[in-house]
Amino acid sequence: MDEKFWDDRYGGTDQLFSGEPNGVLVTEVTGLPPGQALDVGCGEGGDALWLARHGWHVTAVDISRDALERAARAAGGTEAVAWTRADLTATAPPAGAFDLVSVQYFPLPRRPGHTALRRLLAAVAPGGTLLFVSHDLAELPPREELGVDPSDYYEPHEVAGLLGDDWVVEVDETRPRTAPAPAGTHHTRDTVLRARRLR
Repeated sequence: MDEKFWDDRYGGTDQLFSGEPNGVLVTEVTGLPPGQALDVGCGEGGDALWLARHGWHVTAVDISRDALERAARAAGGTEAVAWTRADLTATAPPAGAFDLVSVQYFPLPRRPGHTALRRLLAAVAPGGTLLFVSHDLAELPPREELGVDPSDYYEPHEVAGLLGDDWVVEVDETRPRTAPAPAGTHHTRDTVLRARRLR
């Protein structure tokens, strides 16, 4: 799932996603005091724009140039979102810089030493929130149909197990989706981790 993979996916359709924010994001972030947010794998910008409308200043990162161009057009010039092209599996975000790090259905590959994951965790400021969301693996088709092995990527419950004493886990569960699954898929449940960094 490299830059070419995602550019091909976005390039093959006028709009890949709905443009609406992810339901888990809305549920878990509503009520948090707005600050600096990192939207990991922002795609066409639905989450980033929702956050901006609710007072957040957002760094929205994606590996796909096509996705970022669409997101910027949808944003209409808002200054509350910085659209940033980067591969967060290779490039570290600024440490301690974000009051919210949102990882919504982002395929973060498992690596020895958990280097990329630990960089994302380090990006959360003291007092800030990590929100890590994925599809329930039990509902995914066989890896032969997917073309990838889901076990190669981090799941929220696994991330929860890697958090140390500097964190408090506030949510770690599988729950029904709050919005219909994307067209062509049959996801009915999400796995959700919300954790707060203490220091």
